[in-house]
Amino acid sequence: TASAASRSGIVTLEVDLSAQDADKEAKLWVPYPVTSRYQKVSDIKVTGDFASSGVYTDAVNGTAILYAQWPANSRSRKLGFSFAVERQEIRQKNMSAKEPNWNRADYAEYLQPTSLGPIDGEVKKLADSITKDNNTVLAKARAIYDWCCSNMYRDPGTVGCGKGDVCALLQKPVGKCTDISSVFVALCRAAGVPAREIFSVRLGKKPEEDITTYQHCWAEFFLPGSGWVTADPADVRKAMLVEKLELNDPKAKEYREYFWGGIDPYRVVLAIGRDIVLNPPQAGAPLNTFGYPYAEVGGKVIDFYQPKNFVYRYSFKEK
Repeated sequence: TASAASRSGIVTLEVDLSAQDADKEAKLWVPYPVTSRYQKVSDIKVTGDFASSGVYTDAVNGTAILYAQWPANSRSRKLGFSFAVERQEIRQKNMSAKEPNWNRADYAEYLQPTSLGPIDGEVKKLADSITKDNNTVLAKARAIYDWCCSNMYRDPGTVGCGKGDVCALLQKPVGKCTDISSVFVALCRAAGVPAREIFSVRLGKKPEEDITTYQHCWAEFFLPGSGWVTADPADVRKAMLVEKLELNDPKAKEYREYFWGGIDPYRVVLAIGRDIVLNPPQAGAPLNTFGYPYAEVGGKVIDFYQPKNFVYRYSFKEK
């Protein structure tokens, strides 16, 4: 097999909340990438005029969070966060179809519904029909992946990465990466396959690039005997859209095989999971996803899709 590719560089995030109501306290939570099997994070720098900051972890998913706070009457509220990352391509091929005994209770949290991802009713019905001839975790996950690649569509007009509202998506199967990944995860869970969403920001392919809007979500399912396996049906549909490929095009099939157990190295994992209660806890509702910086001023949520009020920029520089 060809050796896996890698991508290295410096990611910098700059946040400026100075335009917000100055007489109220401001709080900011930012995904804080950490080293794991496929990424090495080093040379972390945090700068700014905050009164206090710290790195915390969310209790359920173990996602690391950079938190900063500015007291009321702060005229300037700026934070800079940079880190070096070396990311490896993932190629999990030749997965064993032989399934060892495993205990579902060990993976209970990855078999639960989420607020926008139910696993009963229509979702369960569809999952059962997709997987009816399959008995193993691997066969079920593959059948669901193939169904998502064949039946979901990418809509570039969707805001951000999409909300991942599974019931709405079964009615109208179009959206972006969080939408397509969420349907995969909900169907997997409904079929008894542990699965979860992974939130990332893509690393630029140019020597220097603005990556502020490069957030990307994919999925993983748990394969007994192998561990967590990557599946990115959203990137299959994105490639098909960009290159105008039909389902039966050999190139579309190539992408489908590649993103089953494989992903390119142009991404760094930021967070895992849905319905996130941050640490320290936010005043607002649990976060649907934590792929973006999140801020509250005077206990009110600032919309991170509105760059005029919530000014932030991610950039990438290769090294």
